[in-house]
Amino acid sequence: MNLVVQILSYHFAQKALLVGTLTALCSALLGVSLVLKRYSMIGDGLSHVGFGALCVAAALNLAPLKVAVPVVIVSAFLLLRISENSRIKGDAAIALISSTAIAVGLIVSSHVDGINADVSGYMFGSVLSVEDSDVPMSVGLSLAVLVLYVLFYNRIFSVTFDESFSKATGTNTAAYNALIALLTAGTVAVGMKLMGTLLISSLIIFPPLSAMRVCKSFRGVVCTSAVLAVVCFFFGIVGSFAFELPAGASVVAVNAAAFLLFLLAGAIGKKVRGRGA
Repeated sequence: MNLVVQILSYHFAQKALLVGTLTALCSALLGVSLVLKRYSMIGDGLSHVGFGALCVAAALNLAPLKVAVPVVIVSAFLLLRISENSRIKGDAAIALISSTAIAVGLIVSSHVDGINADVSGYMFGSVLSVEDSDVPMSVGLSLAVLVLYVLFYNRIFSVTFDESFSKATGTNTAAYNALIALLTAGTVAVGMKLMGTLLISSLIIFPPLSAMRVCKSFRGVVCTSAVLAVVCFFFGIVGSFAFELPAGASVVAVNAAAFLLFLLAGAIGKKVRGRGA
C-alpha cells in the first residue's frame, strides 16, 4: 500500500494510470470481437501506422496525438476496405500497411536530428510520454469508445458471431465492422505512447484470450476480459515502479502470467466437469 500511495503521489503516474486504465478497458472490450473474428492483429498493424505518424509529427514539431489519431483512423478504414474489396486479405493487408508505415517512420527519423529518444519511446512506451495536453484528448476518445460500444453492444455481438445471418436479417454489417475498426483505431492511438507501438496490441489480445479459457458466454468473456485488463494494467504499472521495469513490458508480463493462470484454471475446470459427467 505504501508503494501504491507513493506512485499516486506523482503527477506523471496519475496521468499514466488514468489514460492506461481507460485504454486497457477499451482494448479488452474490442479485443473480444477482434479475436473471435480472427482479426486481432489489426491492433498491431494500426500501432505501426501510428509509429510512422508520430515520427512525422515529431519531425514537424506538431502535437503527436493530433496527427496520429486521424492517420490511424483513416488507416483502419483503408485496411477494412482493402480486405473486403480486393484480393489482399486480412493479415496480408495488415502487413502491407504496417511495414510501409514503419519504413516511413524510420526514414523520417533518420533524417531529423534530435528525435531518436522520441522514436525509442514511441516503439517501447514510457510512463513519462503522457503529456498534460494528451490527457483530455485521450480521456475523451476512450469515453467515446466505451459509450459507442455499450450503445451498439447487441449489434457488435451479432456481427461478431454470425455476420452472414446478421446481413440476412437486414443488419448493415459493413457499417458495424467499420465501427469496430474505428473504435479500435481510436483505442490504439490513445494507448501507443504509453505502451509503445510494439506492445499495444497485447492489450487487445491477452485479456480476451485469458477470459475465453474460463468463460463460455460472450457476455461473460467481455466482462471478465474488461476486469482482467484493468487489474493487469494496474499491477503492471505497480511492478514497473517496484522493480524499475519499462511500463509497457511490465504490463505485458503481468498479462502473460494471468493468461497462464487462466489456462491452468480452464484445464482444471474441464477435468472436474469431465469427472462429474
